[in-house]
Amino acid sequence: MILIADSGSTKTDWVLLTSPFPTLKYEAVATFHTQGITPIHQSPEDIRQILDKELLHQLSVFPRASLLSTGSFEDTLVQNLTVFFYGTGCTPEYTPIIEKQLREALSTKKVEVHSDLMAAARALCQHEPGIACILGTGANSCLYDGKDMVEHTPALGYILGDEGSGAVLGRLFMNAIFKNPAFAAIRDEYLAEQKLTMADIINKVYREPMANRFLATTSLFIANRINQPLLRQLVVDNFRQFFRSNIVPYQHPELPVHFVGSMASTYAEQLEEAARQEGFTLGHIMQSPMEGLIEYHR
Repeated sequence: MILIADSGSTKTDWVLLTSPFPTLKYEAVATFHTQGITPIHQSPEDIRQILDKELLHQLSVFPRASLLSTGSFEDTLVQNLTVFFYGTGCTPEYTPIIEKQLREALSTKKVEVHSDLMAAARALCQHEPGIACILGTGANSCLYDGKDMVEHTPALGYILGDEGSGAVLGRLFMNAIFKNPAFAAIRDEYLAEQKLTMADIINKVYREPMANRFLATTSLFIANRINQPLLRQLVVDNFRQFFRSNIVPYQHPELPVHFVGSMASTYAEQLEEAARQEGFTLGHIMQSPMEGLIEYHR
């Protein structure tokens, strides 16, 4: 059996794959969901509690016959389970924490923990070279040789970097509606719809936590009005800057550039336009990496 996890700060998606014989392809037989698991923000005890109370509970009520085992459920796990965990914040210094909790909770020694960027690379590129990118609230990218991530442009967060992300789009949007007279009608519509004032926005960005998430919420407003030239150009310009700041440094213009994440899937047309204008070939676009991860591990 193979258990794949795709974890963010809010939730973790788990997919169980099984195969009746080692020579046959693995097939997905069950999907589970738990809270997000992020070692940067959660203690080992918190992580273990999520695994015990949420994941193991769902596994325990899963139909035993589907596991193709004549032994006990626990024996099946110990003998046959391999876990591939991909998550936000799974940097080298935090990886051992996740590995230890998974090994102990699931009684298996076969555990691999990787970053969400590796999840994107494997899901998007499979076993071929390419450039894999994440575009959501934040942004990230890597050069992938078909097996490993060989180069990585630092994302730097939405204040210093994260070009192309929802948070940076929100920052550009706020700047435009308050400083560019051409955006006056859009500003009035946005403030009325969201029941906000400029003072409210300043407070949310500079005094309240999670300013990046607040800024990224403007994407819904923009997406619903993407046919307006000013907003469309704002999105395209955000993506063009992503290519210039993050993809050009790899110096591989011949490789396809693949994307996963809400920003990429929502604005696929504008992303393609930006890629074309910057001289890059757009590859696959996925909202979530799980489908690609299933294919990779099959």
